[in-house]
Amino acid sequence: MSDKHYDALPKAHTTYANIVKSLLPIGNNGKISKDQLPQATYYVDDLHIDQSNLNDYRKICGFADNGKVPITYFSVLSQTLQMNMMVKEPFPFAMLGLVHVDNSVTQYRPIGERETVAMSVTFDNLRDHAQGQQFDFVTTVKSEDKVIWEGTSTYLSRSKKPISSKDKKSTPRPITVKPSVNPEGVHSIFEVPEDIGRRYAFVSGDFNLIHLHPLSARAFGFPKAIAHGMWSKAKCLAMMDELPDACTVDVSFKLPIFLPAEVELIADPVAALEDTDATCEFGLFSSKNDKPHLAGTVKLQSGHE
Repeated sequence: MSDKHYDALPKAHTTYANIVKSLLPIGNNGKISKDQLPQATYYVDDLHIDQSNLNDYRKICGFADNGKVPITYFSVLSQTLQMNMMVKEPFPFAMLGLVHVDNSVTQYRPIGERETVAMSVTFDNLRDHAQGQQFDFVTTVKSEDKVIWEGTSTYLSRSKKPISSKDKKSTPRPITVKPSVNPEGVHSIFEVPEDIGRRYAFVSGDFNLIHLHPLSARAFGFPKAIAHGMWSKAKCLAMMDELPDACTVDVSFKLPIFLPAEVELIADPVAALEDTDATCEFGLFSSKNDKPHLAGTVKLQSGHE
């Protein structure tokens, strides 16, 4: 077990120095076999939110400046710890080019922007996928030892190694069809600019090369740079009605948004969430050909016990 405690989130420039170092063919990089993940948890014991970064995040995603932490923001903050874990631990996959395929976040109560919290991130749930292997980063945020937020980010490491037909059958992805517009919900067509990947990278600290420029994206098999999945999730939620105080938002990232793009958000009304059995479905689609980019669900949560 390899646990590491930080007094604050590691700085982006030191994180990326380590990333570049990890890419250089110098000595033994300590990789483990691809049938296991490192047993490691990284902590920030007293996390003070950087108000300038939070304001920049609100602006680029469209969240209101209401004194609360947006529900997706801790997913962004945890990525610095995630990157350090992939560099410093014997992580079995190539870090650059990983594809974020699913994200789930749960908020158990509103979180004030000036609260001091404790954050931890750990590896979990390595499994086969038809295109390679998937794994999770699980993030937990606590206030006075009580869980107030938790999230799971699922990543795919693509591999040319063929997966057996049995494994292919075990990992189906549901087909997403563009729904009809609910007149009581949210419907918006908007432009996604060519530079959103670079701009969001400076706010989020996620400089994965698939997001930055067509040339660097092509090195990983994409014809153009693609938008960050967590930006598209946050943008959708910011355009919807105010979310409940305690809720879960699950998203599957479908086809990439090649930049620039014009996209269409279709969402059920959040106000229809009257009990924990109800769901608010939302999706982001290409406005040109109806192909899905993102499929999401909002559900009410009772307070965490």
